[in-house]
Amino acid sequence: MSKSILMHENGGPEKMQLADVEVGAPGPGQVKVKHTAIGLNFIDVYTRSGLYQTPLPNAVGREAAGVIVAVGPKVKGFKKGDRVAYCGVLGAYCQERLMGVDQLVHVPKGVSDEQAAAIMLKGMTVEYLVDRCADAWLKKGDIILFHAAAGGVGLLFGQWAKARGYKVIGTVSSPEKAALAKKNGYKWVIDYTKENVAEQVKKITKGKGVPVVFDGVGKDTWMASLDSLRPLGLLASFGNASGAVAPQPPGILNAKGSLYLTRPSLGAYNATRKELEQSAKTLFKMVKSGKVKVAIDQRYPLAQAAQAHIDLEGRKTTGQTVLVP
Repeated sequence: MSKSILMHENGGPEKMQLADVEVGAPGPGQVKVKHTAIGLNFIDVYTRSGLYQTPLPNAVGREAAGVIVAVGPKVKGFKKGDRVAYCGVLGAYCQERLMGVDQLVHVPKGVSDEQAAAIMLKGMTVEYLVDRCADAWLKKGDIILFHAAAGGVGLLFGQWAKARGYKVIGTVSSPEKAALAKKNGYKWVIDYTKENVAEQVKKITKGKGVPVVFDGVGKDTWMASLDSLRPLGLLASFGNASGAVAPQPPGILNAKGSLYLTRPSLGAYNATRKELEQSAKTLFKMVKSGKVKVAIDQRYPLAQAAQAHIDLEGRKTTGQTVLVP
């Protein structure tokens, strides 16, 4: 039997309950993975609340690392004892699970299980945002804006963008988070509870605005993001931490300077096995090089997943958080 956080209906954190689940043996093309660390991400909140519709019951999470303890028939490239990690596969809030190997990647030496579990989703999100999604809009030395700089994605983003030669403005909600962002690659930090973000961006850029805004917050930052862009700039709206953006007339992009808007997803950018492996390889290389440092700032026992969600939604967490099976 394996302990698993099961959710039978959408709603608040209390809808997630610890239960015993029979896992069984892996079938053709499957392996059994024993988790050593499970990543906590805002997409888990969207899954739990029902913003992102998923089959029920489910075990919520989408990211973890562990070791293969059994291998089914017709599995190639993976064996018992391999350290592996994955993201994007629903049902990670558990001790053990069966899964196909399509989304699994090997965890190399020099990267811990906790690091892998904490950064697969967030780190590969940063990789595609900086290296692929906005690449055509950027050149070294450009100033860019990222919302929620002290969050899990934000701290990785600041380091990654700096390593790529960009100067990053980050938004935060407290002096403590501002200090943390500064330590993780951000050249400027704006406290959005006290300052007008777009006005401060214009001051920093001498009135020009930035070529790209990376916005994982959504509803609360939508207008500030548009108003921070220079003409022909790109808004990469990749998340809804504050709620989904209301329907918008396309004409607003024209009125704000012939802007471009994309709503990207990791699934689309890593749709093929080749893309997944390359993204993970780039991520692990950045971690091993020391250009991107991964600090695990919070650890919760799996049984306390509900509290982890409460703290995440309450903006009480910083950096990377893992659940410990």
